[in-house]
Amino acid sequence: MILSIESSCDDSSIAITQIATKKLLFHQKISQELEHALYGGVVPELASRLHAEALPRILEQCSAYFPHLKAIAVTHEPGLAVTLIEGVIMAKALGLALGLPLIGVNHLKGHIYSLFIEQESRFPLTVLLVSGGHTQLIEVQSLDQMLSVATTMDDSFGESFDKVAKMMQLGYPGGPIIESLARTGDPLRYGFTLPLLHNSTIAFSYSGLKNAVRLAVESSTPQDYPDIAASFQYIATKHLIHKLKRYFSAHPPKTFAIVGGASANLYLRSQIELLLKPYSADLLLAPLQYCSDNAAMIGRMAVDMFEEGRFSCFDTLHVSPRSKL
Repeated sequence: MILSIESSCDDSSIAITQIATKKLLFHQKISQELEHALYGGVVPELASRLHAEALPRILEQCSAYFPHLKAIAVTHEPGLAVTLIEGVIMAKALGLALGLPLIGVNHLKGHIYSLFIEQESRFPLTVLLVSGGHTQLIEVQSLDQMLSVATTMDDSFGESFDKVAKMMQLGYPGGPIIESLARTGDPLRYGFTLPLLHNSTIAFSYSGLKNAVRLAVESSTPQDYPDIAASFQYIATKHLIHKLKRYFSAHPPKTFAIVGGASANLYLRSQIELLLKPYSADLLLAPLQYCSDNAAMIGRMAVDMFEEGRFSCFDTLHVSPRSKL
């Protein structure tokens, strides 16, 4: 079995994954959303302190598995430095105490492995990663071959939802709030401009749309918020679809997947399904409970790394806040 730890942002999570069967034997996550909602977003130092409290409490719940462990896996990149270090410190302590090797896991690759929790990994595939910190289009050939072919030029898809909710003083996290509010709004009322419409570059951008929403909010009343939310979500998603269509014209997909916290957005999922119909491509989706940050996806990737003998040295396993694929 492998014990995995996730602390890259504001979710404290530990999982136990069986190596031979890929079965998830234990998984617990403690969210910090209520604490950070008071500030309208994640406060790194607060998140670090909450991890220091939550991770040991979760660890106590799975101590019965300790005699059966073969390795300790931990997210060490990318993420918030002050929160990543909490998980890495725990992983090193466990590794030393139990005499077990460490496996350092890239958080972004971990999101891709959220597709394969309790099942075999499946490659190749084209992946859209949408989260609070990242918007990337990735060609995945294997565990070692993951190429980012497009990324955001500024804000991420998920981040823009959080910022729009903050503009309306609706709370944090903004993704579920805006998605829910948009269900009762008119998506065509505000006619926001589609980002990078005449730019042939395969890339994403949300700063201009975010500013347009800000101007709309400043000249509106709360009664207009459902229409603003619906109009924003419509254009934010249409922007992704527009760029994916452009990419697919040269690289038609056979298997496509959406991962990351914002992949739980049901409107986005429905639009991706429509986009893929002409290509007869398979669509892979992580279960909703594994879209956001979690240790189960870290443990699932660690299983493949364990089987390939991909271990980390204690003295070289450090946090890397800004690393990429």
